[in-house]
Amino acid sequence: QVQLVESGGGLVQAGGSLRLSCAASGSILSINAMAWYRQAPGKRRDLVASITSRGTTTYAESVKGRFTISRDNVKNTVYLQMNSLKLEDTAVYYCYADRIVTRATMVQNSMGQGTQVTVSS
Repeated sequence: QVQLVESGGGLVQAGGSLRLSCAASGSILSINAMAWYRQAPGKRRDLVASITSRGTTTYAESVKGRFTISRDNVKNTVYLQMNSLKLEDTAVYYCYADRIVTRATMVQNSMGQGTQVTVSS
């Protein structure tokens, strides 16, 4: 069974930084793309950033130049470095993995339980 576990969320002042991590487990052989989504209260869940297995990245316009996504394919882990945080970055951040090949099967996609990021003034 594939699991994605996020960590690194918390409370930070505006202008500060946080680094989120998401580790995938479950006898994983490979993962196609990985991504971070976020959902603020009363809003839809939106894509923040994504990264392919080869390292090609995409970002939402609202975080370009402030956030950096990266991954470690050996550790099956994806990171999100968030700098110059703004009040509007407050949300639950979810890790997502696409086309996960395990020793037993292939999982089309999986999402973690989320980690809260709160930016205060």
